[in-house]
Amino acid sequence: MLALKDPTSGRYEHVSGAFAAGCGQSREAFLGRTDAQSFDPSTATALRAADAVAMEAGRAVTTEQALPWQGARARLLATRMALPGPPGSARVATLWSDRRELDTLRGELRQAKAQIAQQQQVIAGLRRELAEAAPPESSRGLGPRARFDEQLRREVDLSVREHREFAIVFIALDPPLAGALEAAAGDVIRETVGHLLKSGTRAMDASCRWDEGRFAVLLSGVGLATAHSRMEGLRRQCATQIVMHDGREHRFTVAMGVASYPHTAGDVESLLLAAQSALSEARRRGGNQVTLASIRLDLGGQR
Repeated sequence: MLALKDPTSGRYEHVSGAFAAGCGQSREAFLGRTDAQSFDPSTATALRAADAVAMEAGRAVTTEQALPWQGARARLLATRMALPGPPGSARVATLWSDRRELDTLRGELRQAKAQIAQQQQVIAGLRRELAEAAPPESSRGLGPRARFDEQLRREVDLSVREHREFAIVFIALDPPLAGALEAAAGDVIRETVGHLLKSGTRAMDASCRWDEGRFAVLLSGVGLATAHSRMEGLRRQCATQIVMHDGREHRFTVAMGVASYPHTAGDVESLLLAAQSALSEARRRGGNQVTLASIRLDLGGQR
């Protein structure tokens, strides 16, 4: 929507059909007339002042101005630029744009973003509910990792309040069986370990598949000695277990690392690192054994 004026006289020399129609006039009605003849006094004064600013600026100037527009009064964007020429022939060109459509689109975009944010919150809530209510993994007989993490946090709080300990155990299949079984009966072996963990722990304990290579067990209310005894029994079960897959018998062994709170670590991160270090030591020694994490020497100020 374009308008071209003589800045000296203020008369319109050209207007586009869209601009004239928006103002409720014909193109012919605009030509040769001034703002004072085409608009109300306050609008005409504002338009003349804006033209003068654009002529002085020597560059494109964009402002927001109110015009009688499509039967109402609307705020439009006006981009003005002085068009230089010989003395007495300079012109000011104004490109008008109706920002109401842009404002409408922006409002719709804000609304869409708000709806997306709400949907994302709903999805996140559903995911949390599914994680909390998910049944044990049927393939391994273990609970989900999210439930294990939640129980670990509760166990730390209980330990702090009641001055009791608990143990964390990391378990991994021993190599070279771990690599060989990956292509053969690995899934069946891991499922067997999961069921042995599930049947060999109490309801107050927790077990999960920690990652691709490890299982994790939380033994509630027990220390290193008791945890070692229970895991030693599980280790012997694994060593004597026979797993059938595709008509063949498979045997396997596991390495275990045991750490306890607060005797081997004073926070969750250190506790998990201690259990992992103990597991690494068990594997370094050849596997098929349970290794205990070292006891801290600074316990005197902890109780």
